Amino acid sequence: MGPEGAPAMVVHHGAPGLGSRAEPRRSFGPFSDTMRVVVFDARGSGESGDDGPFTHAQWVADVEAVRRHFDLGRIVMAGGSYGGFIAMEYALAHPENVAALVLRDTAANTDYDHLAVERARTTDRVTIPEWVIDRIGTGDFTSNEQFREYWRAILPLYDHTYDPDAVERRAAATSYHYRTHNAAFGENLPVYDLTPRLPEIACPALVTVGRHDWRTPVPASQVIADLIPDSELVVFEESGHSPQLEEPEKFQRVVRDFLARAGVS
Repeated sequence: MGPEGAPAMVVHHGAPGLGSRAEPRRSFGPFSDTMRVVVFDARGSGESGDDGPFTHAQWVADVEAVRRHFDLGRIVMAGGSYGGFIAMEYALAHPENVAALVLRDTAANTDYDHLAVERARTTDRVTIPEWVIDRIGTGDFTSNEQFREYWRAILPLYDHTYDPDAVERRAAATSYHYRTHNAAFGENLPVYDLTPRLPEIACPALVTVGRHDWRTPVPASQVIADLIPDSELVVFEESGHSPQLEEPEKFQRVVRDFLARAGVS
């Protein structure tokens, strides 16, 4: 999306095995008025194939392959939730290729994952089945059918304002790849911790998060902002896990202002 030759932004979606390019196309598409915005289905998600490995190293290599394929030069690397993990990993692996970093509702380690379990168990919004709570962040699924029921059960927790019809539409529109999710959460996350290396990131970084995010809460973003030297944290007061969709006008304004100050818009 956007004019060739314009500054480029590559956006990595979150939720391996659940996410797709549809969300970043919707939320970052507006930036294509001044930037070249590239979104794609990550390996093992959306319409992409299920050929592994489903590792952070491979997903980082895939981002680099996309950058080279489109001859993008230095890029703004953006990612939300699990996509933020890959965005930070890419910035560490290829610092020469990153002009700025845009992160949304993500984390540098799993230190706050227990809070998600607690919130799922204590929410008064819906009743989450115990078998679903037991599988939060574990990567322990045996079929796409089981994975679909899990996703449908926890979707009500994601947005600040609960819309049951929107939950049903999102669950129906999702492409399910349970093996990808199992690898991401069962194999990758137990050894995931970027906190020792975040001070190495030298490019400007914008860290955004919804005040009511149940999955990657504000303290997780604060850790990132504290450790990346040239970073700033913006908290969206009326959002859960997706301020880019829940407060889109403010999100776009914040990102545009950041990119202008970073000299890459």
